[in-house]
Amino acid sequence: MTDVMLRQAHASDLDALVQLENRCFTEDRISRRSFRRFLEMPRDRLVIAELNGELVGYCLVLMNAATRLARIYSIAVSPVARGRGVGERLVREAEKEAVEADRIIMRLEVREDNIGAISLYRRLGYRQFGTYRDYYEDHGDALRFERRILYYEPSREFLPVPYYPQTTEFTCGPSALIMAMAALDEQQPVSTLEELKIWREATTIFMLAGHGGCGPHGLALSAWHRGFEASAWISQEGALFKDTVRNEDKKRVLELVHEGFLHDIGQTEIQLHHDPLTLEAMEKALHDGRIPVILISTWQLNRSRVPHWVTVCAIDEDFVYLHDPEIDTEEGETVADKQYLPIDRRVFDKMSRYGRNQPLQAAVIVGPKRH
Repeated sequence: MTDVMLRQAHASDLDALVQLENRCFTEDRISRRSFRRFLEMPRDRLVIAELNGELVGYCLVLMNAATRLARIYSIAVSPVARGRGVGERLVREAEKEAVEADRIIMRLEVREDNIGAISLYRRLGYRQFGTYRDYYEDHGDALRFERRILYYEPSREFLPVPYYPQTTEFTCGPSALIMAMAALDEQQPVSTLEELKIWREATTIFMLAGHGGCGPHGLALSAWHRGFEASAWISQEGALFKDTVRNEDKKRVLELVHEGFLHDIGQTEIQLHHDPLTLEAMEKALHDGRIPVILISTWQLNRSRVPHWVTVCAIDEDFVYLHDPEIDTEEGETVADKQYLPIDRRVFDKMSRYGRNQPLQAAVIVGPKRH
């Protein structure tokens, strides 16, 4: 709407903000003192909408100091301006401000009976991820929504990496490896059959509950047998994931599988390093046209301690960009949520260590086809 103008709020807007707050809400109002504090906080953003010189809306965005999260704390539109798309414009402007502040996710809360606002947020791509019970002064519940707002812009600096989602709960490793190989060779098969073939080749047989996951030795061998250069970086020697099983017979099976992997690697030119792969080495590999496949702990992503394989696609001064092959459709996730997922470099350093006492760091670097 050309007659609605958006801009950053100033101290001189304080009276108008308080008046709008009192006009729009009867409970859970932001006080004059709080508005003044938000106006003085350089980290947060307070965007206002003006219609014919009158303040008719605002959106208050809080920027978490410890994370890359932003949160729409409050949004209001005057009754005289409703139906003009002011709310949508305020949300989009808030997202733009958050992106400029290098925030990855925008979150918000909305009353569960506010059908209009919920419809707007869903239309703008927000998905519900939780509920706050007894959140408002009248004991009403709040629905929690979020949307990823920061996306990687492909550049010529790194190879483009096609995305492939895992089709089972236990094939994150094969899926991550497929993405790496497909970035290096357009003829590389990208299919469920290939995914399962690699799992059969690279599985450790036992790990946690259910089907076994894949280890770095097996994934490196799978890449090698498909004609790619490969190296493995593993911070520990010996059979991996033994502490995830209690049965002694299963532990012995893991040891035998490990011995078999080492024997097979000895028949190849795969470089095996018993050192952690540093972020600097990952970045150098990417610049050299190689793709790292990394084992992470998903605790930083979804509070799960399950080991999980991802593909590193790009690195800049702020973020490590991942292709995460796992899409939780029940939680409303889409492919767009898991492509070039930006992870703060400091957070990634924690993610790339699996386990507590002697955390495991494991990676496979896939190189070009061998000649």
